[in-house]
Amino acid sequence: MTISPQLLFPPSLIPALKDARGAAWRTLVEETARAEEDSPQKAAFVLLMARLANCAACKADTYRALHGCEKCSLRALRHYRDSDEALIEEYRQALREVEAYIRR
Repeated sequence: MTISPQLLFPPSLIPALKDARGAAWRTLVEETARAEEDSPQKAAFVLLMARLANCAACKADTYRALHGCEKCSLRALRHYRDSDEALIEEYRQALREVEAYIRR
């Protein structure tokens, strides 16, 4: 089964997010960026970012869209008020959801 996460947060932007948080976040971003394009890890990261940045509500004529996905996602990460560990746990939860979906 091929997972195509291109519909929300663009996976090509993952490497651009490595400096948005601390060392643990950087490690997660670097590992995810190296994963295969159709990997559950990359799909989980896209799901995480789509939730954080509220990509599903984005419209072409909104302020967010006009500034682009990279700026929007960096802003969402800067405004995330919890710890990097909590953010990484949200990623792990997204990964569990993706893996459960694949098993179905």
